[in-house]
Amino acid sequence: MRLKKKILFLIFVGFQSVVAQKNTESFFKPSDSLNSKKQNGVFVAEAALTAGALIGLNQLWYADYPKSDFHFINDNAHWLQLDKAGHVFSSYHLGRFGAEMLQWSGASKKNQLIYGSGLGFVFLSAVEVLDGYSAEWGASYGDIIANASGTALYVSQELIWNEQRITPKFSFHTTQYANHRPEVLGRSFSEQILKDYNGQTYWLSVNLYSFAKDSKIPKWLNVAFGYGAEGMLTGNSDNTGFLNANPQRFRQFYLSVDVDLTKIKTKSHFLKTVFSVLNTIKIPAPTIEFVRFNDIKYHFIYF
Repeated sequence: MRLKKKILFLIFVGFQSVVAQKNTESFFKPSDSLNSKKQNGVFVAEAALTAGALIGLNQLWYADYPKSDFHFINDNAHWLQLDKAGHVFSSYHLGRFGAEMLQWSGASKKNQLIYGSGLGFVFLSAVEVLDGYSAEWGASYGDIIANASGTALYVSQELIWNEQRITPKFSFHTTQYANHRPEVLGRSFSEQILKDYNGQTYWLSVNLYSFAKDSKIPKWLNVAFGYGAEGMLTGNSDNTGFLNANPQRFRQFYLSVDVDLTKIKTKSHFLKTVFSVLNTIKIPAPTIEFVRFNDIKYHFIYF
């Protein structure tokens, strides 16, 4: 389930990137006032993309599995909550993209928050409904809470600060675990990015200048707090039968520096769009790792 949800997130990100590459600089300039044609175009594009993704998902993924009455499952202990961090990340950025596209159309701040920022929560919750009617899986209330948390993180910052000072980000490195269970954790690098939680790190990247605007801190400089985990060959806590042992699961916490690409000055609206898309990724940088809070490791460059 986690794989298809991440693929769908990448579809939305790719949509914004493709649009960016196919239009002129003037097209990317946000309207100073409401442009009804642009706003309607955003609504139509989002509706079509969402409906197409859900219909395609239902036919390509769920059609091969038996149906059931709608039901919930409790998977909150799976993958040491890395999957829940992924839901927060996806919901936040899908909502951010939705709001930014409405901003581009000249829509009011109120409409950006009402009709744009909820895009991630609505879409991912619709996927949970499909899960709920599948006998193979089930709707996860933990996923729904994580979806709501990602949306709330975006909306609350807009309401309190009128800007995004704290941004969820993602980074990845390959691990040994995928070699021992490639059918679950991925065979290729592209699959492992989506499926191997052992190599995934989710970050909260905090812009320092936003909290000290009278200082000389560079506007683009961030400090990032990361969360990851290792030793996971299954979703639950049972690794018996793999690696001829039972590898111990453990959590990892990180402290690093980062760059807020949206704070880089440029007059190009095209580049601003590119920076907005790329601002989902934590840049490789020197990092301090805290393993179980009782062991410290230093990384010259951490991915």
